[in-house]
Amino acid sequence: MSVTVGNRNWYSPLLAPVSQAYGAGVVLRAALYKKQWLKTKRLNQPVLSVGNLTTGGTGKTPLVILLAGILKEAGWKPAILTRGYKRQSKESCIVIEPCKEPKPTSDEVGDEAALMARRLTQVPLVVSSDRYSAGRLAESHFEVDIHLLDDGFQHLNLHRDINILVIDAMQPFSSGQLLPAGRLREQILAAGRADLIVITRGSPKANALIGAALDGFGIQRPTFTARTQLRGLEPLGLPGEKFRMPYSEQRLRPALAFCGLGNPNGYFGDLERWGFTVTRKLAFSDHHRYYQPEIQQILDQAKASGAEWLLTTEKDVQNIPGPWRENLPLFYCCIELKIAEKDRFLQEIFSHLNSVEKGK
Repeated sequence: MSVTVGNRNWYSPLLAPVSQAYGAGVVLRAALYKKQWLKTKRLNQPVLSVGNLTTGGTGKTPLVILLAGILKEAGWKPAILTRGYKRQSKESCIVIEPCKEPKPTSDEVGDEAALMARRLTQVPLVVSSDRYSAGRLAESHFEVDIHLLDDGFQHLNLHRDINILVIDAMQPFSSGQLLPAGRLREQILAAGRADLIVITRGSPKANALIGAALDGFGIQRPTFTARTQLRGLEPLGLPGEKFRMPYSEQRLRPALAFCGLGNPNGYFGDLERWGFTVTRKLAFSDHHRYYQPEIQQILDQAKASGAEWLLTTEKDVQNIPGPWRENLPLFYCCIELKIAEKDRFLQEIFSHLNSVEKGK
């Protein structure tokens, strides 16, 4: 059973006139940058951008984490530039140094930046809405030779040397509807700015449909498929005796799953694919912050459905304040992104980087 909590389906055809005005503004802005009437700033080191055409839930953060690891292994020294969406801090720029303890909270830097700081302990992060200033700060503080621009596809005032567009095959183009009537930030034609395309949660049929849609706009780019894999389960906090057992046994015990993601059905589908026994699913709004009323609601739903434990995402636990002291154990999924044809993907990345180095 799946339950939607809160107003997730707020898109409406009644908002179409607003979407048309929004779309005209987006097109005008892109044209002004293309004609260089609005100036693009350039950092000293190359910039690899990861972004999307739709709002939330495509898999950008796992891809940034994957790319940071790949670059580190190849001898590069990356820094991550991120906006810190929905952070409560009023500071214009926050520097997260490698190996720094304690790790920043979601209140300070936003849930996605907090997650990246925990996963990428050897990589500096700079959180700011002004990614150019963030990059300059990273270059002055650290030995940086490449920047990873998180959620940067629409950040046109910063020059990008590689543009990676992430498309979620489950909800690729929001039926062509722009914000606020749909989920598109830009029209599909904007995908032409991409150098590479990564399709998450893809299948041969879905990939073919996305490819046909892009072909219709004359857009043909190297395209790769990515899928989330479960690395393991981690407890947020365990009451009394440890609720530890082999994964093959634990996944068979009934659990309530909840999340606050842009595409909750993608997560719930992954749980099914990984073989978990889920008695009920609760979907909250993206970046949802959990306070005691929601936590009590989750516990009540778990009891009603016969769940013996709770299961959520690594991003969601960043938004649960304080230690977990409730009666049901709470675990979160640690995931990683796997790229099909990884060697070809890396070849494309390093080919672009080599071109940038030669062009200096």
